[in-house]
Amino acid sequence: MRVSLRPALLLLLVGVLRHGGASGLLELSLGKFRNVLLNQTNPVEAVIRNIASNVTVVIFQVHAQQSDVVISFDKTPSENSSGVGVDKGLVSILRPEQTVCTWYLRALRAGQVLSTAISIPYMEKDPIPGGCNLEFDLEVDPNIYLSYTLVDIHIKFAPANLGYTRGANPPSCDSGTGQSSRWRLRYDVYQYFLPENDLSEMVLMSHIRKMSGVQSIKANGIKMLTLTADDKTNVYFSSLPGQGVIYNVIVQDPLWNTSAAYIPVHTYACSFADLVDNCSSLSKLSTKVFFTAFAVLGLFTCFFGHRFWKTDLFFMGFIVAAFIFFVFITRVTGLSYDGKHWNPLLGDYRVFRDDVVFWVTFTCVALMIPVLFVGCPRILNILASGIVGSYTVILAIACYVYTSLSYITLDLLRRVLNNYFSRAYTNVPFQKNDFIVLSVWAMLALSGVTVQLRRERSEVPFPPHPYLTWKRERERRSTNVLDPSHHIPPLRERIHNKLLHIKEFFQKDQPAGERTPLLL
Repeated sequence: MRVSLRPALLLLLVGVLRHGGASGLLELSLGKFRNVLLNQTNPVEAVIRNIASNVTVVIFQVHAQQSDVVISFDKTPSENSSGVGVDKGLVSILRPEQTVCTWYLRALRAGQVLSTAISIPYMEKDPIPGGCNLEFDLEVDPNIYLSYTLVDIHIKFAPANLGYTRGANPPSCDSGTGQSSRWRLRYDVYQYFLPENDLSEMVLMSHIRKMSGVQSIKANGIKMLTLTADDKTNVYFSSLPGQGVIYNVIVQDPLWNTSAAYIPVHTYACSFADLVDNCSSLSKLSTKVFFTAFAVLGLFTCFFGHRFWKTDLFFMGFIVAAFIFFVFITRVTGLSYDGKHWNPLLGDYRVFRDDVVFWVTFTCVALMIPVLFVGCPRILNILASGIVGSYTVILAIACYVYTSLSYITLDLLRRVLNNYFSRAYTNVPFQKNDFIVLSVWAMLALSGVTVQLRRERSEVPFPPHPYLTWKRERERRSTNVLDPSHHIPPLRERIHNKLLHIKEFFQKDQPAGERTPLLL
């Protein structure tokens, strides 16, 4: 994976310094992004001037890749007037006649942090993200809070409130549930994938801009679901370690046909700081060795599986047995599992979040192909060995290069092992690498199936059954007296003779008597 682009980053830093980002004052324009270099000791003062009178709310936000930044209303941050994180923002409710807004930025720890900042204005009829916050520290909290595990990503946010004019009191959050209250608001959750195999700051800074404004979110993001005021404001997604993902929420007011965006949040579902299994090296050496060796066997099965029947049986049996054993061990012992390798697309529909519905549907789909080819077992076996054998090559490739095709098996495994994975939305990116890997998979599977069909067309469908072969040989030996094997003693007699030979080996020699011939 590419972690940094040094020439481009140097040019960006030059641009930051040229615009005064490191001088302590950052002049902003509404709706315009500015890159700023932060440190721990000298806070940067971000200022917006000449704010129009029809603007009632300004949402200021700052984003960094991996180092936390502190954003506050005052030079000395307090718990109720500041935020800390890599994607943080504040809401400024404007007073009558107010034309200037000020915020303060600094890095949480020592060292310089490259970040990008923007302020977005909203009018009196636009909903206010996080305006009915009862859970987090800020009075009005537009932030999305994200946490991740190896299995899933969890985002949660505070409910929004209705917009209002400058100087007026905010609408009550709990005065009723009718169309005149905040309960009419709808929340659209969007997802956006960063380019695969690219962990550079430049890429994040350029792409997070596409997920900040309402119109750009709708144009670039993938709408995953819509929540109402009756739903809990938290959502789960499947975890994609090493893949950059940006999430955001658009709150809509259907009565006024207005909307506003929360603060976008990003994750790679991995750590940049860990020495082992960090974002740049997710696959362990043992994983690479295992899947590479497994791919060699799979490639052999892809082209020669039906000819070497016992090898094919071992290959398929090993996959089934390993899957069952792994699930059993993980379920019984509670061990964590590691892997980057049936993205259950059905899981994105609410009806399939019920485990019974999902597994019944999955079983029916899995049995459909065997039922269709029940009259052609040879073709079915060749198809199975070609498709499954070639897919092991894809799993081996996934150990070295990121590809979403590995999640065909991983997400299915997650659903088996995790009781709560059914709540997660299982969307994955499909980008340039995936098209190339999919082409390789299709080419290998088609080539393997074609080669086996041409080679086996003049052969018997399957090798004879071992028991029938043994029975036929026994009957032939018992009837053909000219066959040397016909004169072989029965098995019981042969075992008895062997035991006698062993017994004689341990017996002492008997005295032979007089050793010289008798004289007559």
